[in-house]
Amino acid sequence: MLLAGWCLLWLGLVLASVCASLESAAPGNWTIAPLNVLLIIVDDLRPSLGCYGDKLVRSPNIDQLASHSLLFQNAFAQQAVCAPSRVSFLTGRRPDTTRLYDFNSYWRVHAGNFSTIPQYFKENGYVTMSVGKVFHPGISSNYSDDSPYSWSIPPYHPSSEKYENTKTCRGPDGELHANLLCPVDVADVPEGTLPDKQSTEQAIRLLEKTKTSARPFFLAVGYHKPHIPFRYPKEFQKLYPLENITLAPDPQVPAGLPPVAYNPWMDIRKREDVQALNLSVPYGPIPVDFQRKIRQSYFASVSYLDAQVGRLLNALDDLQLANSTIIAFVSDHGWALGEHGEWAKYSNFDVTTRVPLMFYVPGRTAPLPEAGEKLFPYIDPFDSVLELMEPGRQVTDLVELLSLSPTLAGLAGLHVPPRCPIPSFHVERCREGQSLVKHFRFQDLEEDPYFRGNPRESIAYSQYPRPADSPQWNSDKPSLKDIKVMGYSIRTIDYRYTVWVGFNPHEFLANFSDVHAGELYFVDSDPLQDHNMYNDSQGRDLLRSLMP
Repeated sequence: MLLAGWCLLWLGLVLASVCASLESAAPGNWTIAPLNVLLIIVDDLRPSLGCYGDKLVRSPNIDQLASHSLLFQNAFAQQAVCAPSRVSFLTGRRPDTTRLYDFNSYWRVHAGNFSTIPQYFKENGYVTMSVGKVFHPGISSNYSDDSPYSWSIPPYHPSSEKYENTKTCRGPDGELHANLLCPVDVADVPEGTLPDKQSTEQAIRLLEKTKTSARPFFLAVGYHKPHIPFRYPKEFQKLYPLENITLAPDPQVPAGLPPVAYNPWMDIRKREDVQALNLSVPYGPIPVDFQRKIRQSYFASVSYLDAQVGRLLNALDDLQLANSTIIAFVSDHGWALGEHGEWAKYSNFDVTTRVPLMFYVPGRTAPLPEAGEKLFPYIDPFDSVLELMEPGRQVTDLVELLSLSPTLAGLAGLHVPPRCPIPSFHVERCREGQSLVKHFRFQDLEEDPYFRGNPRESIAYSQYPRPADSPQWNSDKPSLKDIKVMGYSIRTIDYRYTVWVGFNPHEFLANFSDVHAGELYFVDSDPLQDHNMYNDSQGRDLLRSLMP
């Protein structure tokens, strides 16, 4: 009975998520001319930023953007791995609709000819441009970053991308290695540059060219860091002395964690410096001193990313485009830094699904800059004293990355595509996510900077596939044909509930009568999600109360 109830609950909640929204119309003509859009997509960035309350990480430029933005405190990705997440939020469809759970298919051929965010803007008169990692490269974007559908001009990829996983890391032995930890002297690496530096330079060149264009632009800039390997200018390491680096607050594998829920971080194990540790598979653990070095390099990579974002936004200011450009900042998913004894993404926990999400809308989230005024002057992360910048208005409701598509359309004054029918494989343009435009209607709200709607009505869904009930070599990134179990996860303001059920990869069907394991975490008393209450009497009582 509980299993049948769960199936009805899942379907009912999905229907409610799709249907209960107010975005049937755009927010109105806020400006006379169309607004440009700058979409910044970051790879593997969890909310380890000053604007999200992190006291250690130096991210002054992103914090400055947040101070002029509407910031969402509880935004969640739909699958914590690159290609499925990006295809999901760029098409506005869930992974079960794109049918992409791995890296090995192109949704237009594999599932349906679904429109994308940039394609919709292009069809509405925008010049659309892609720089860096926007779509995941390879089969999942048809080896073309979904060109020519999504982009007006050919997408740009930095020439130095090809060196990311090669032997460019100087080890203690003086030799070059393909390491996880890879602080470098930029002058010594191939081409004397790094991919994210090249992407920033190209994005600025495109902004300069479009400044005089009569058509509005949609520019997507995808940054690689802090994705592994942690290859970044070595000076950023100095911002984080090892003696200041703490361990994850819960570095042990939780006793009640079902084996199917654990990801064995196999891609990290392939790096030469990690191989030298001779770690046991699948649970490790990584030695404490090396854990600190991983966390140090992750935070250093974030500060390096922040410097690139700062230079990009400073150029936008210098070109006097800040008063006519919407800026959206988002990550494709989070990243575990030792929490639950895990590293990387590949799970349904908050630490891998929760992401930073913020929107700057000129004249709405911040006053229009006056002549000569700069909203985004570059701030050096190495300044000894950094001014503490409070985020602008914040939203605590749970939201999904699926909302990016209808929200950008609404903020730009375009017609918001209709809600998707179920199924929607035959529909080219519709949305499965709710628009967040209602959160920008500040005149209807109190002065409290934390806007609270009804958080108990907000729900976020995530999912993750597994090839088996226990961790194995392909548990992190199983190919479609190998998926045997799917973990469907519901995050509410009170709990995260995940059920691992049998999955048929040929029919793309989950069997909710075939439950392999379950997880239930009460996030108020257990915010780190370390105590699985699924088989506890309290947990069973909650599950019964949810059944229709």
